[in-house]
Amino acid sequence: MNSKKSKDAETAYFWADQKADEIVKRRRYHYLEKEIPEFDKYVVKTSASISGVLHIGRLSDTIRSESVSRVLEEKGYKSELIWVAEDMDPLRKIPEGVPSDYEEYIGAPVVNIPDPWGCHGSYAEHHVSKYLEVLHKFVSQDMTIYSMHEEYRKGSFKPYIKSLLENLGKVIEIQNRYRENPLGRGWSPWTPTCENCGKIITSKVRSFEEEKVGYRCEDYKFESSVARGCGHEGEANPLRDAGKMMWKGEWAAQWARWKVVSEGAGKEYVVPSSAWWVNAEIVERILDFPMPEPIFYEHLMINGEKMSASLGNVVFPHDWLEVASPELLRFFYNKKLMKTRSFSWQELPNLYDDYDRAARIFFGEEDVENKKELEHIKRLYQISQIKETKKPVPAQFSYIAVLAQIFGDDNRVLETLKRTGHYKEERKNLLLERIRLARNWAALYVPEKDRIGLLEDYSTVKEKLSDEQKIFLERVSDYLTGGERIAEDIQDHIFTTSKEMKMPLRNAFQAIYLSLLGVTRGPKAGTLIVSLDKDWVLKRFKEVRA
Repeated sequence: MNSKKSKDAETAYFWADQKADEIVKRRRYHYLEKEIPEFDKYVVKTSASISGVLHIGRLSDTIRSESVSRVLEEKGYKSELIWVAEDMDPLRKIPEGVPSDYEEYIGAPVVNIPDPWGCHGSYAEHHVSKYLEVLHKFVSQDMTIYSMHEEYRKGSFKPYIKSLLENLGKVIEIQNRYRENPLGRGWSPWTPTCENCGKIITSKVRSFEEEKVGYRCEDYKFESSVARGCGHEGEANPLRDAGKMMWKGEWAAQWARWKVVSEGAGKEYVVPSSAWWVNAEIVERILDFPMPEPIFYEHLMINGEKMSASLGNVVFPHDWLEVASPELLRFFYNKKLMKTRSFSWQELPNLYDDYDRAARIFFGEEDVENKKELEHIKRLYQISQIKETKKPVPAQFSYIAVLAQIFGDDNRVLETLKRTGHYKEERKNLLLERIRLARNWAALYVPEKDRIGLLEDYSTVKEKLSDEQKIFLERVSDYLTGGERIAEDIQDHIFTTSKEMKMPLRNAFQAIYLSLLGVTRGPKAGTLIVSLDKDWVLKRFKEVRA
């Protein structure tokens, strides 16, 4: 192993620090009594299948893998982050926006399917290029990009295919240890591309002997679609003809090919019979390379449901960047790995609040008594940053979203933040960026009934207010006239006055919201009032009471 010392003197409270320590301290193979060789560099792998939609769920693997690679670098080790396009995977179904006649390509490698939009050389190239346009914005390290199609074309995997074929008995023995239905004679760890129709998933292997794979192109059923076989019967040579390894074998070959020390995988791979452990045995016992340290994690849910194009809840990376910073997504994913993550656009302000609190803790603007929690939060915030460590934004996202809806001009928002004590000159650019994101979020994801804006025509409001509510507004006006008031004091006065009048608190707040916004609900009333020009508020309260 690398002789450099990791910073073991510091207790590792953060998962990526713990994972990096496991990588550099590991001395022996998992399945063999054999010492791990010394690495010149530590390669951490992340990848994405191009057969499906490249949404922000795919970013979880990359962000978490990059966190480990970055920690290794911080500890003084040479590390490389690689991203692999699984572009030899078959197209499984027709995604939204793709012509229905593309059904004929279901089962074909995505790299061989024409680009439906006509701007790239293939379906795979289109999606990879679009994805890579934004992917780098979510990571701080440069990534080495690989294409499985290119690797097969160059012959990079021939040595590993050869090893699997030469040790076919051992491969079958390992696989059968994890299978209910044993593999038998004639099974091949490599699948040919049908030389007639070009599909990869429909080539059903019927025999394998003397380096010849005999196959017949037959229908293959996916979960919600069918890849139609053409009926062609043929033979193919795994070391010469087009095709790809089966996943239980190909994953192992990837690890050995790039000398991968760590990779992420969903929680379903934790179970002993999963493809992870099958490949782990194959890579160690047959390809003579130690299995990587796994980064097992939970998947992302949207409003408690699986992200799916058919459900219409897919979130693309460019969607995220319209309303939130890449650092916020890194923060979201770098929390506890095995905790279910359910995301909702409506709850984005809460995520911002957690992030801003972590920023304040990192910069010593807020205390945490528990040392373990303190160090974990500080490290989480630090690893979530991409370039420089950004200082806390001095105003809540939800408050800025309110101001951005009320005032169309950024300068008026800034003026209000100054008046309410939420402004710091040296953080003006951070505030301006937050205003832009909050305005976009309100326009895109706040339901129409919950959007707010200053009420222009107050004539109809007068009829909606009871006499009791008008008296309440008069008492609030008297209080505001008495001097400069802060939001908390106004809020307390609303509660006190409501109680003194034996008036339901809900009615008190409705009187304020109806008068100022024309709706029955709104942001914290004290904050809303102090955000507006006091003379305008007093004038409006007087108008609706008349």
